[in-house]
Amino acid sequence: MDLDAVRTFVAAADAGRFQDAAAELSITQQAVSKRIATLEKSLGVRLFTRTARGAKPTVDGQAFLPHARDLLRAEERAVAAVRPGRRALRVDVIGRRLGPAGRLGDFHRAHPGVELDVVTLHDADAAIDAIRAGTIDASFRAVTMPGRQLPDGIGAVRAFDEPLQLLTGPAHAFAAARTVAPAELAGHRIWMPGLAPGTEWAAYYADLAAAFALTIEITGPGFGTEPLLDTIAGSRSLATLVGERTRLVWPADHGLRRIAVRDPTPVYPHSLLWHRDNPHPTLAALRAHLRSGRLGHSDAGTWTPAWAAGSTPRSTPSGPDRPKAG
Repeated sequence: MDLDAVRTFVAAADAGRFQDAAAELSITQQAVSKRIATLEKSLGVRLFTRTARGAKPTVDGQAFLPHARDLLRAEERAVAAVRPGRRALRVDVIGRRLGPAGRLGDFHRAHPGVELDVVTLHDADAAIDAIRAGTIDASFRAVTMPGRQLPDGIGAVRAFDEPLQLLTGPAHAFAAARTVAPAELAGHRIWMPGLAPGTEWAAYYADLAAAFALTIEITGPGFGTEPLLDTIAGSRSLATLVGERTRLVWPADHGLRRIAVRDPTPVYPHSLLWHRDNPHPTLAALRAHLRSGRLGHSDAGTWTPAWAAGSTPRSTPSGPDRPKAG
């Protein structure tokens, strides 16, 4: 149904004269008559009776009038729902326990009045497709440039770098260490069954393994975080790598250890992706918030893959002696 015709009908019914409706809508009286005639033809009824004083709704016109007003109110609500700043900003954070979710939570605490709709998508391809389709506004991803060429219109900016930690059980060889260097992990089994081939995080850990001669095993069923923690807690040989901001909860008797990785510190390069034509003001505020504390640490003594947007691989000589495995 032509909502302009419905709007014209309501204006004419309220004004009582087509001429006055034309003045209110800033159109000609001829245009008012044409719209009303088109609407009457669509409905199959007469909506007005012409009188010496103007136009009066017929019985059918009176029956249609409240529904016409409902249609116009529905139109207003529909427009308001998508007006920039009126709807929630929809952001993909990969996983609700991971670093991007924490950074988005920081943003919300700094801007408690904004509305957010948090979603989790599987990989960068799914996120980019969703951004292009308009089903999400932004996504936190590692952008494997220059190997990945982003589609036209998709913007990407390095949002923050997240240091990695080694997670072990209480009987592991590194359980008593305060820090461990990547080179010291060579020959030790690092188990990460959730690494899905073809994803950006699989590319990151493949480059990390190659850079420091690490053994990262992805075999075995990925039953989720809790079974992984159960296995790590009871193993003398298996460890895994987690982001510094990854939220993990385990039973007290597990005795798991989170050990900083240093000299150099591998950092996971999170970027924010969005469509450059997206006018949502909360998106601009999120980007400004991320810029204000972009990396959170010095680049000195860190490592990222060569493809990480805006960075090159970095490493420094080992620092002072640290406590070794007991």
